Amino acid sequence: MRLAFFINLAFTVVEALGGWWTNSIAVLTDALHDAGDSLVLGTAWYLQRVAMRGRDTRYSYGYGRYSMLGGWLTSTVLFFGALVMLGVSIPRLWEGSSPDADRMMIIAVFGLAMNGLAARMLHGGGSLNERGAYLHLLEDVLGWAAVLVGAVVIRFTGWTVIDPLLSICISVFIGFNAMRMLRRGTDILMQGTPRGMDPQAVRARLMAIPHVKDLHDQHAWTLDGDLTVLTVHLLVEDIDLSLARKVKADAREALHAMGIHHATIELEWGNEHCGLEHH
Repeated sequence: MRLAFFINLAFTVVEALGGWWTNSIAVLTDALHDAGDSLVLGTAWYLQRVAMRGRDTRYSYGYGRYSMLGGWLTSTVLFFGALVMLGVSIPRLWEGSSPDADRMMIIAVFGLAMNGLAARMLHGGGSLNERGAYLHLLEDVLGWAAVLVGAVVIRFTGWTVIDPLLSICISVFIGFNAMRMLRRGTDILMQGTPRGMDPQAVRARLMAIPHVKDLHDQHAWTLDGDLTVLTVHLLVEDIDLSLARKVKADAREALHAMGIHHATIELEWGNEHCGLEHH
């Protein structure tokens, strides 16, 4: 992860200089994309080390949410960067700038090689951070393939409008993905119901457990998009302690089968009122 980060960061600098060298707005726009990926890789590398700390008195659930926060901030930077690049690229459709196609091809081949190498390093990574970083780098490889094809077209046809069109397409692609990540990150920050979870299905599964009469105060959220947390109060029949333990174990097993990693279950008997029935 560290080596992939430094390779990507170094190439981002080379790419920005290459955009100026070739007078290509498409290359400069992809430099923005690589800068964002450098942030992603750097954050992922740092968070791999942070995650080893585990939970402590400051963060009782651990440091997993830092991963999401890093991605959220990166997406914000990328989204506004994409808007800037759109503002620069669109006027070039009519200005008729002339990028150097031969130099563009050189930069594109170099970009394919460097990003391909970094992606190969992370291929097959086991952690969520590594898999996410690998997908970002794979996007870069595809972006450079598009730049290379565009440079070849400009070289043999003289259609220089291809350069700003490529920049606009790359900017829209970056902006769309950044907005999608921002929405997901905001849902996590606001403790929204985790994606793919049906609260009614969870309720029905818990109500099917023997001796459970009702439930309330059911809340579910995710710490980082991966680890799901749930709390619930189960109202049970007038049962003894051994059966109560069985109900709780069955509930925990059922929730785990539904993808819930951390469940806090409170049992209540008969006419007991906890004061949270309507919360």
